[in-house]
Amino acid sequence: MNEAETRAELIDPALKEAGWGVVDGSRPRREVIIAPGRLIGGGRRGQRDIADYVLTYRGQNLAVIEAKKCGLPVTEGLGQAKRYAERLQARYAFATNGEDIYRVDMHTGTEGPVEAWPAPDDLWNATFAERKVWRERFGAVPFEARGGAWEARYYQHNAINSALEAIADGRDRILLTLATGTGKTAIAFQIAWKLFHARWSLVARESGETGRLPRILFLADRNILADQAFNAFSAFPDDALVRIDPESIRKKGRVPKNGSLFFTIFQTFMSGRDAEGNPQPSFGDYPPDFFDFIVIDECHRGGANDESTWRGILEYFSPAVQLGLTATPRRDANADTYDYFGEPVYIYSLKDGINDGFLTPFKVRQIATTLDEYVYTSDDQVVEGEIEEGKRYIEDDFNRVIEIEAREKYRVKLFLESIDPREKTLVFCATQEHALAVRDLVNQMKSNPDPHYCERVTANDGAEGERWLRAFQDNEKTIPTVLTTSQKLSTGVDARNVRHIVLMRPVNSMIEFKQIIGRGTRLFEGKDYFTIHDFVKAYEHFEDEEWDGEPLPPEPCGRCGNSPCTCVVDPPRPCPVCGQRPCVCEKPPPEACPVCGEYPCVCDNRRKVKVKLADGKERTIQHMAATSFWSPDGKPISAAEFVQRLFGELPELFRNEDELRELWSDPETRRRLLAGLEEKGYGIEQLREIGKLIEAENSDLYDVLAYIAFALPPVTRAERVALHREDIFRPYDFHQREFLDFVLNHYIERGVTELDTEKLPQLITLKYNTVDDAVYELGEVKNIREVFVGFQRNLY
Repeated sequence: MNEAETRAELIDPALKEAGWGVVDGSRPRREVIIAPGRLIGGGRRGQRDIADYVLTYRGQNLAVIEAKKCGLPVTEGLGQAKRYAERLQARYAFATNGEDIYRVDMHTGTEGPVEAWPAPDDLWNATFAERKVWRERFGAVPFEARGGAWEARYYQHNAINSALEAIADGRDRILLTLATGTGKTAIAFQIAWKLFHARWSLVARESGETGRLPRILFLADRNILADQAFNAFSAFPDDALVRIDPESIRKKGRVPKNGSLFFTIFQTFMSGRDAEGNPQPSFGDYPPDFFDFIVIDECHRGGANDESTWRGILEYFSPAVQLGLTATPRRDANADTYDYFGEPVYIYSLKDGINDGFLTPFKVRQIATTLDEYVYTSDDQVVEGEIEEGKRYIEDDFNRVIEIEAREKYRVKLFLESIDPREKTLVFCATQEHALAVRDLVNQMKSNPDPHYCERVTANDGAEGERWLRAFQDNEKTIPTVLTTSQKLSTGVDARNVRHIVLMRPVNSMIEFKQIIGRGTRLFEGKDYFTIHDFVKAYEHFEDEEWDGEPLPPEPCGRCGNSPCTCVVDPPRPCPVCGQRPCVCEKPPPEACPVCGEYPCVCDNRRKVKVKLADGKERTIQHMAATSFWSPDGKPISAAEFVQRLFGELPELFRNEDELRELWSDPETRRRLLAGLEEKGYGIEQLREIGKLIEAENSDLYDVLAYIAFALPPVTRAERVALHREDIFRPYDFHQREFLDFVLNHYIERGVTELDTEKLPQLITLKYNTVDDAVYELGEVKNIREVFVGFQRNLY
């Protein structure tokens, strides 16, 4: 028997006999795609991870089975089974050849042969020796599949079950750390779905008896995030969903209490008035034990910070079980979040998401200009403000302390020249004023005639900015194509088709850097990667050992020595807008003075310096750009390092120039060679990028490999055709030569992929309209294919 026959005739009947697929809630899932494979360019992916069987019962993945054909050793597939079981957090890994069964307990390490497949209840009891009432009740509620269009990815399944297990254990504070773009809102939805339908509540948790429906609060820091969550929870009954907003509270004179799922932002909960009209937080209108479960989205943004007004809300509702969602591992800037919630019950990193193929890889284009730093000389004109002679102005100063219009204009020109003007782009600027200036420059230089091609979205743009953001997020709309911002869009922009991120301001926080990178990682059809255009050396964050590591252990407070800190912290300053502490307005505070860092400004209020460069200087601004490539170990690498690594790999694929030429001149062996390169992380798109760097943009990919491996000078595709035209055409008649001339023109214009045998039907249709017409001119289809394959030997 082959493997398929072994499964159909031996394994499937044996699993059914054991009760899998027969007992309610049991499911033997077949050919389970754990990860679709890393995007490697050209719409292709790396190798997928596929489990032969996953045994699922009561919503839990209990075991993985790796099957091999009858006759092979029983443990032939054991390594795969253990690897997949680890990823799926399954307790058991099985290997089988249809006749024998071998089992490994992934928790204890115990392994050995077993006589038969365990029944669903037996495997459940072996996995969970300790019975938990709520684990079983949650397991009895299936995921909401949204009409069959949704199935949990393996890490989402792990995150949901890890959070539910923590709830079943009676934990009050729970944290999930998952990279941006991995579906945190969908995870929160499924957790809420199970709590709702299991009728879990604080009272029910204590009594063990199901009662009323739970009251669940989704808390965000921006309206667009709360609105996205409200829309994502639409599968719940309409009368269960409540959007808490200040306008509704003002009109009705009370906070809404009828419902099961409530959505709001922190600022709304901080607004409100008492009977005399004095500011009073509105969250106090709810009893402290009103909510059973609270989801805090983007909780690293301050929700657990002792100095934040958010903390007061969380502490007021302390009886509720609180689930924090964050995209960032522990760092100094968010250690308080981890101290408040505790260590995450599940982690899924950016690197994991890219290597699995659930997130889009990226490349970094590092750009340096002759005006990255500036020292004033007397031939430059100070248009406004006072300048310090001899002072060296650095990146942190530009567009905060000093402004040079020509510098910004040159940078905008550079990134506009390097992007497809149809591709959606986010530009991060130093201030809201800088974002306005960049927006104007983009619209002055754009090739698209639409007046809304580029728009600014900042706090000052209010509802109008939100309108443009919603249009940008709509994948069916192409306008606006470019958005400029300062801080606002670093989180919460669920726009899947972002192809470019432009950094025109320093990003000093690792947390913010990861958030900004996350704006481009969402998958979209035809999007193999996105590009970061880095003017500010933010790429240096990749060298930080904390770039994508596991959370660091909490460090004790330097003052009291405790972790978490038990010191008395200074009270927060009054809000600069409303003057209240805590803030009772909804508007974000204006930006602090760039000189003294205070609002209102307490320094001598020097005006920002504006400089017009002396004649000739503006024309001499130059730049250099370097493209980084994403390596399999999760970090971008330079083009030079990419070439060095590739040079080391090539001897495994061909030994000398003759062998490379032999492999390349046949479409089938060429395809296998390119597939081998892709599996090692050297895809067609990356090779084309290298071609640009060695001035071989119009050469064959063969020339790129020959240059790296043997230092052979590249020739253009047109030169290659001209050099070998006589040898190519000699064996063929007039009609065949005419067809080959057509093929070669496509090759010159588009590259070696036009010589794939898969392209032959398309080329025939383009040239002759129908296959019958081609056969009339060229002979039988078999002969056409022989001509198409045969001429390539003479081409190379």
